[in-house]
Amino acid sequence: MDTLFTFVGAELSVLAPEIFLLSMACLILVIDVYLPERLRDLTFQLSQGTLVLVGLLVIAAYPEQRTVVMSGMYVTDAMAAVLKVFIVLVVAMAFIFARPYLRARDLNKGEFYVLGLFATLGMLVMVSAHNLLTIYLGLELLSLSLYAMVAMQRDSLIATEAAMKYFILGALASGMLLYGMSMLYGVTNSLDLAQIATVVQAGGDLQMMMVFGLVFVVVGLAFKLGAVPFHMWIPDVYQGAPTAVTLFISSAPKLAAFAIVMRLLVDGLAALHSSWQDMLIILSVLSMVIGNVVAIAQTNLKRMLAYSTISHVGFLLLGIVAGTQAGYAASMFYTIVYTLMSMGGFAVILLLSRKGFEADNLDDVKGLYQRNPWYAAVMAMLMLSMAGVPPLLGFWAKWAVLNQIVAVGLLWLAIVAVVFSVIGAFYYLRVIKLMYFDAPTDNNPIEAPIEVRLALSGNGVAILALGLVPTPLFTLCLHAMGLH
Repeated sequence: MDTLFTFVGAELSVLAPEIFLLSMACLILVIDVYLPERLRDLTFQLSQGTLVLVGLLVIAAYPEQRTVVMSGMYVTDAMAAVLKVFIVLVVAMAFIFARPYLRARDLNKGEFYVLGLFATLGMLVMVSAHNLLTIYLGLELLSLSLYAMVAMQRDSLIATEAAMKYFILGALASGMLLYGMSMLYGVTNSLDLAQIATVVQAGGDLQMMMVFGLVFVVVGLAFKLGAVPFHMWIPDVYQGAPTAVTLFISSAPKLAAFAIVMRLLVDGLAALHSSWQDMLIILSVLSMVIGNVVAIAQTNLKRMLAYSTISHVGFLLLGIVAGTQAGYAASMFYTIVYTLMSMGGFAVILLLSRKGFEADNLDDVKGLYQRNPWYAAVMAMLMLSMAGVPPLLGFWAKWAVLNQIVAVGLLWLAIVAVVFSVIGAFYYLRVIKLMYFDAPTDNNPIEAPIEVRLALSGNGVAILALGLVPTPLFTLCLHAMGLH
């Protein structure tokens, strides 16, 4: 009896961040219903306090070694801990950036923060999932929260249309993923990733069926990542959703998507590396080509950043394609860096917008240098970093994945990535040209609360400072993959 109690207690301590987050999300949901209008900001404050405590719980429970609990349903390791800390950090900053936007448009009613917390819970579950069922539950919790967030602006036709597209295509992708998982279960007779890995490693007569299941799994993952040719939802959703929601979708969920790719393909299906490597190479090349080329033709800043996201997904996949621990660490490093850059880019759009004016066209950033040199400098750093210009952080992220691709003999793939990265630099430099060399079309003062100005400044400075000293962050990613 004592042994059972100790065992359960130890498992609960591993799950403490998720249990606390779930409890607080439910509590905040109930509190928000009864809050008078004058105390509406309490929901934001409680949400931020919850995220801080979840982050501290994750750090306090930082695992010395990989631990599988709940009968194999859940795993905690260094990769999960690092990703969870960054997810919580990014969501907290997204809430800070979003609050003035939501207030100005009468959307500050608590749904955004509560749905954001449930989406965060889904991401944390995905990061630590060690079972096909757990992965799917975490993914659906995240997806359903995001669908509702996109549809928050109910009187907006474009937002409603974006939510419908997102929901329908998301359901289709979930079906693909579920079908692939069911085929893997049918072949291996297990939902546990460790047991699936053992059966796949052993091979056998059903190898072909495993590859069929793998194809559907990769399709589902490609949709969630936004890789070409499963990318069509990204530009419409990014443009149609309220910009505060776009910022959220474009940032933290990418970390969770990277995690389930690692859990499914590396932890569960590593023995099929030669099969999924070929598929990921195709997805990666198509994403870099389509993302960078189509972004050049965009006049809407949110759509341009959406295609930019697609091209970055192509780069992100390169590290996973390498199939080595160093490659996975490089891909994780790239994902974290991209998340920080994307969040800053959309935060500038939020900063420039006001009620009745979304500032989501390229012309809206014209003359930003004359209106506010510091914000123009921050945006310029973010754009240059996304383009991969040294010494900014984005350069080191690209260098890390390219280095790993070359190390495994895929030099041609590295050359393709560099070529389309150079092509992609055009649309980032165009934003800088508009900010510094064109006359402003909008002379309204840029107003933002002090916390937003500090968060945006911190984001921009971090891109520069971590670019000058990238070793600590990259070492952390190497450590997460067990290399340091």
